[in-house]
Order: sequence, then C-alpha cells, then structure tokens
Amino acid sequence: MTPSTEPTAPLLVADSWLVRDGRVRGLERHRERFLRSCGEVGGPPLRRLLEFWRDMTGTLPRTGEWFPRVELAPRSLELRLLLRHAPPLGAGVRVWAAGQSDPRTVPRRKGPDLPTLARVRERASGQGAEEAVLVAPSGTVLEAATASVLWWEDDTLCLPPPRLPVLPGVTVALVQERARRDGITVAHRERTVAELDGREVWLVNALHGIRPVTEWAGGPLRAAPARRAPEWRAWLDDIMEPLPSY
Repeated sequence: MTPSTEPTAPLLVADSWLVRDGRVRGLERHRERFLRSCGEVGGPPLRRLLEFWRDMTGTLPRTGEWFPRVELAPRSLELRLLLRHAPPLGAGVRVWAAGQSDPRTVPRRKGPDLPTLARVRERASGQGAEEAVLVAPSGTVLEAATASVLWWEDDTLCLPPPRLPVLPGVTVALVQERARRDGITVAHRERTVAELDGREVWLVNALHGIRPVTEWAGGPLRAAPARRAPEWRAWLDDIMEPLPSY
C-alpha cells in the first residue's frame, strides 16, 4: 500500500470518512462505493482492491480523530492511502445564498472533480460562507461542494431526485433509511435555492455528519431553526462502529 500526499493531478477515484477513536460509520458502504468506482474506470483487479482495503484498514489509527482518503491514481492506477487528521467538526454551516452552476465533469464518481470543487469552496469563502450549493442549468438544487443537501417541508424529508447528477452519498443513504424505519415520509423534489428559504436545510457528509444551515450568506434567504438536527446528529454518532480486524 502506497502512502499519498495531496495530489497535483485529478484522481480517478477517491473516498473518505471520519474515524474517531477507532470507530467509523458506514465503512462497508464506503468500501462498496470505492470498489464499484474503481471497476467502472478499469482499475486493478478485485483481488488487489480487496487486499488494499484490508491493509489500509489495518493501518488506520485506533485513537484520535482522522479523515483518511483512499485513492486510485491516474495513469499508474496506483492505490494509495492519504492519512489526514480530521479538521474541526462543525455543528452548523454558513452557505452561499447564490446557487453555483455545477462545474463537475463526473458528478457520480468522487475523485476527478475534487480540485474543481475546492475552488468552488474558495469562492464561497470569499462571500463569507463555508459551502456553496451546486445547481443544474434549470436552477434545481443538486448538492453542495462537499455534501448532500436535504431539507424539511413540514414533516417530509426532501432531497433531489436520484436521476439528477448527484453523488451517491453514504451518509445521506443512512439518513434516508432511518427516516423510513421511523415512518417519516422521504420525497424527491426539485427545488431552487430560493425555494429553500425559511426551511430547515441540512448538509450531510461522512466527515461532519449532519450540519444544519445556520446562515445563508450574501442573500435574503432565511435559515430556519434547526429543530430536528441535534437528535439526528447524536444518532449518527451512536451508530459508529469499531474498525474491523482482519
């Protein structure tokens, strides 16, 4: 297994998750997404991928907070682990109120567009925000630069339709499954950023879990009080499981 530094060229495939004191959520789902994506681009054979994953998992620290990233490099098809300390985790997030035209070239595969999305976040930072919402040419909300977007309409949990160019997020899938188990209606709806005004909106990813939007920067949108988010955030913490021992 090859250690990695931050790449200078776009990656073919990448995946990452939070490790807290040797515990993680949805690791098997991250593995399946990474293996599937590597297969889609003609990556190493499955046996090699499984060996890499086993060795990588054994390397991860069992103490502290980490945000490791597994990578498939372009050209060489080298499998690598980038072991990073986790950045400070946020309980809320400021989002740029202007929808950003989706600049991604491969929206359903994590890796190739990471540098492009980093530039989107840099522009958002210049507007006093931490994140930006990507929109389709029609103005329909897709996702944020590093997270899935969910919102509440009355007692219905909403998210963009899966036919749109959105990344199949691991954490958002866990949230949807819990909602359905609890009898909460989950609906796929097309909304513009302006139509999220006054709603409880969540950005969801493997690092932060659920972050409710606490402010829409640079625009007239209002962020609703995060009434539901604290309990759901605690639930995501509770479902973290120990790293497997192979």
